[in-house]
Amino acid sequence: MPHASDDDDLEPARPVYHAERALLGALLLEPRRLQEVGDLVPEAFSTAEHRALFTAIRSLPAPDPARHARTTTWLDRVLATARRQARGLTASHLHGLVRACPQPRHAPAYARIVQTEHARRTLRTRAQRLARTADDPTLPDPVHATLTEADALTDLIQELSAHFPHRPDSPRLLPTPPPTDQGPPHGQAVEEEQLLLATATAHPDQAERMRWLTPADFTLPLHAGLWRCLTGMARRRSPIDPVTVLWEAQQGGLLTSDIEPTELLGLLTAPVGSPSHWGRRILQRALLTTAHHTGRHIEAHTKNPAIAPRHLLLDSRHALANFNSLRARWSHATSSMAPANRPIHTRSPPPRSEAPRPTLQPQPPGTQLPKFSRR
Repeated sequence: MPHASDDDDLEPARPVYHAERALLGALLLEPRRLQEVGDLVPEAFSTAEHRALFTAIRSLPAPDPARHARTTTWLDRVLATARRQARGLTASHLHGLVRACPQPRHAPAYARIVQTEHARRTLRTRAQRLARTADDPTLPDPVHATLTEADALTDLIQELSAHFPHRPDSPRLLPTPPPTDQGPPHGQAVEEEQLLLATATAHPDQAERMRWLTPADFTLPLHAGLWRCLTGMARRRSPIDPVTVLWEAQQGGLLTSDIEPTELLGLLTAPVGSPSHWGRRILQRALLTTAHHTGRHIEAHTKNPAIAPRHLLLDSRHALANFNSLRARWSHATSSMAPANRPIHTRSPPPRSEAPRPTLQPQPPGTQLPKFSRR
């Protein structure tokens, strides 16, 4: 099983801590029980002392049962070996572990408890890394780094699923985790969406080909609605200019008392660059935001000890499936870029590329754009 980081938040009073003590006590009393604990690894234990003791028990040959019942020779060797990693261990620690074991024959059950919590901690660590990476503005290539973390999380879920297979007849009771606070949309995101809408109005033929961008990728409902209007008009081959888009927006119920038609016209008549450039910027932000929320969603469920591992893994796969659908659209959006600017991060072959199209380089906006911040 994969390793978990040492920075877990387990408290000594948690049930898994007592299971670790009971398991180590069982192995100290009856070392032959080691063959009953499967592929348990030292990193599955929550403290350095427990990891050191389990490592020592695994590394030493099992003693003769009759002799072990009469002498402490093997226990002394275990203690000496474990102290190389945890110098604070004493003989009293071993005696305490022996007393903490109710039934040595229950060692496999204790090992299963330890393995279960190790899986939960490991999954939490990977989910946290995905969320932090997607939200890190200092990375030179945040999309590549985020997709790499998503791959690592997917591999971990696949590996853990072999240890905790899902049973079709088991009920799936998953509480909804607390919602992630998204906060107000970033000013740059709002401006880029406005620039896309303006350039798409000026170049509707390009916008019609941008099937990889959906209204759900926008940060403001008004912008999402305008994009739906624009792409719908383009597919119907309707005449498109700021006035016709304004009328379509009214027909779609987008205009409210808070939105002046003249302001919306001003937004739609200030094109800069190309639709595909701004569309990819919007899609990239949506990809990173979705990755962040996916990581936080999985992390929130790992903190609920009432969720069984098989249910936790199933829900994690579903969360990643939603992210991967957006990832596939990102691959399609970037497949028409020049090879030097087109890193493909998916493991499966990307969709067939469209014919390369020239892209206008965006210039700094020369017009003050109206800001619509109402959701």
